[in-house]
Amino acid sequence: MLLGICVGAISVAVLHRLKWGRFNAIAGKIIENAEKDARSKKEANDIFIKQRQLDQQRETDNWIQEQRCKLRLEEERVAQREDKVELRMTQVDKKLADLEQRESLLKIRESECETATQKALHDLSTISSCTSNEAKKILLDRVEKELQTEMALMIRQRREEAHDEADYYATKIITTAIQRLAVPSVAENTVNSVSLPNDEIKGRIIGKEGRNIRTLEQATGVTCSIDDTPGAVLLSSFDPIRLHVAKSALTELIADGRIYPTRIEEVVEKAQSNVQKQIKLFGEDAALRIGVLNLHPELTHLLGKLKFRYSFGQNVLDHSLEVSNLMGLMAAELGLNVSLAKRIGLLHDIGKAVSHEREGSHAVVGYEMALKYGESQEVANGIGCHHFEMEAETLEATLCSSADAISASRPGVRVEAVEAYIKRLHKLEAVACSYPGVEKVFAMQAGRELRIIVTPEVVDDSALLCLVREISRRIEKEVDYPGKIRVTATREKRVVDYATKIKG
Repeated sequence: MLLGICVGAISVAVLHRLKWGRFNAIAGKIIENAEKDARSKKEANDIFIKQRQLDQQRETDNWIQEQRCKLRLEEERVAQREDKVELRMTQVDKKLADLEQRESLLKIRESECETATQKALHDLSTISSCTSNEAKKILLDRVEKELQTEMALMIRQRREEAHDEADYYATKIITTAIQRLAVPSVAENTVNSVSLPNDEIKGRIIGKEGRNIRTLEQATGVTCSIDDTPGAVLLSSFDPIRLHVAKSALTELIADGRIYPTRIEEVVEKAQSNVQKQIKLFGEDAALRIGVLNLHPELTHLLGKLKFRYSFGQNVLDHSLEVSNLMGLMAAELGLNVSLAKRIGLLHDIGKAVSHEREGSHAVVGYEMALKYGESQEVANGIGCHHFEMEAETLEATLCSSADAISASRPGVRVEAVEAYIKRLHKLEAVACSYPGVEKVFAMQAGRELRIIVTPEVVDDSALLCLVREISRRIEKEVDYPGKIRVTATREKRVVDYATKIKG
C-alpha cells in the first residue's frame, strides 16, 4: 500500500513536472515574441524621432536664413540712411558756417551804418544849425501836412464814389418801380386779339403737335395764346409792327381756311410787305399834312414807323404832328421861320424809330440820323436839343422842347411808362443777333422768353448748346430784368424741291 502510494506520488510528480516544462516553453516563446515586437517598435520610434528632429532642424535653418536676409537688408537700409544723414549734416554744417559768416558781416555793416548815420545826423545838425529833436519835429510836421492832404483827397474821392453809387442805386430803384407799375400799360398796348368764327378753327390754328402755331410764332415773333380767351386768339408782342403783321396774317389765314406751315410763311411774308407799304404811306401822309417836302425816303420810312410806336401810351406820330403844328403857331407869332419850325417838330422824335437798335438817347440818335440823311444843321440841332442834351443854335430849336412838353402834358394823353420796357426787350434781341449763325430772334412772353432760330449750315448741334449758354451769360451781365428769362434755340434744316412735268 505504501508502495502504491509512493508510486502514485512519483507518477503525479513526474506528470506535474512534464506539464510545468511545457508551460515554461510556451511562456518563453511568448516572452521572446514580445521582446521582438518591443525591439521593432523601438527601432521604428527611433527612426520617426530622428526624422522629426531632422525636419525641425531644417525648418529652423530656413527661418534662421530668412531672418539673416532680413537683417542684411535692414542693415543696408540703415547704412544708406546713415549716409544720407551724414550728407545732410555736412550740408547743414556748411550752411551754419555760411550763416555765421553772414551774421558777422551784417554786424560789421550794421555798425558801419550806425556810424554813418550818427555822422550824417551830426553833419545835418551842423549844416541846419538845429538839434535832432528839432529836425524830428520839422519832419513830423511835414508828414502831418502830407497826411492831411492825402486824407482830404481820400475823403473827397469817397464822397464822389458814394454819390455815384447813390445815383446808380436810386436810378435802379426807380427803374424797378417803373417796371412794376408799367404792367397794366404793357398788357393794354402790347396785346391784341383776333376773333374766331368757331371753336373748330382753334385746332386748325394749333396744327398737328402745335406745328402751325409754332410756325406762326417763329415767323412773326409774336406770342399766340389760344386757351386764355374763349372765341379769340390773343397776340402779344412788345413790337407793334410785329403785332400788326401777326394780326393781319392770322385774319387772312382764318378767312382763307388753309392753315399749314408753308401757307403760314407765305401769308406772313405778304403781310410784312403790306405793312411796309402802309408805313411808307403813313410817313408820306404825315409829311403832306404838315407841308414838309423833300424828305429823304429813309426818313419818310422812319416817320411812318412812328405810327406803330407809343411813348407813355401816346402815339408818337400823332405826338409829332401836334408838336409840329404847335411849333408852327409859336414861330408865326414870334416872326420866325415857320417851315423850319414845322420840319423840326415833325422830325424831333424820329430817333424813337431806331433808338432801340442804337446806343444813346432818342434825341441824339435822331440828330445823327437827320445829318446822315441830308437834313440841315439847324434841323438836326433842333432834334438833338429838345431834351437839353446839346445847346440850341437857333430860336426855332428852342421852341421844340416847349412844344414837346405842351403836347406831352396835355391831360389824358399819356398812360404809363413803357419806354424802358420796350428798350429792354430790344436789347435782348440785340444781344442774340450779335452772334454769327443767328438767323432770327424774337423776344416773347413779355420778355420772359427769347426764341432764336439759327442757320443749320453755320451752327451744328454741339455748337447750339454753347451758343445758348453764352447768350444766357451775356444777358445776365448786360441786361437788367426781373425774374428769369428762358432762352430757346431752334436748329431746323428744311429742303424744298419742285416736281415739274414737261409736256412733249
